[in-house]
Amino acid sequence: MNKNNDREKALNLMKSTTDKRMFERYQSIYLLLSNMKIVEVANIVGRSPRTIKNYKRAYRTLGLEGLAMGKSTGRPNRLTEEQMQQLKELILTKLPVDVDFPTEFNWTAGIIAKWIKKEYGIDYTIGGTVNLLKALGLSYTRPTYTLAKADPEKQEKFKKTFEGFKKTIKQ
Repeated sequence: MNKNNDREKALNLMKSTTDKRMFERYQSIYLLLSNMKIVEVANIVGRSPRTIKNYKRAYRTLGLEGLAMGKSTGRPNRLTEEQMQQLKELILTKLPVDVDFPTEFNWTAGIIAKWIKKEYGIDYTIGGTVNLLKALGLSYTRPTYTLAKADPEKQEKFKKTFEGFKKTIKQ
């Protein structure tokens, strides 16, 4: 590795990257190649000396390409792949009333979380359930309810009256 050449490459990469974390890594190597000490670089960048040592080790091993971040996978799902497919099939083919939620006719995140708890013994928050639905390729919208006994004529009349009312308020 050519120190001056890599120093210039690091500087060019600092200028071209839009990722703050990659900028920080390139900057660290640039400063180290400019003969600064690890502790000084750590103070400038705002990271611990150990982190700067890790950047330096990655650079020495794989060059500037070694500074690239790996994919952060996050926590694995608590449901197995088979359970997730069963859940997806259930949501697509049945209503909550079909699986012992007697008064419910729409799947909500809360009902899905209760079903998962009942069926698999795994607790999910509503937010976690929404994320699970997204992972299954399903979209989630909050349910809206329509009144079964509503008079369509009265509703249409209200819409027209309301539009006129909105126009008078804007003036």
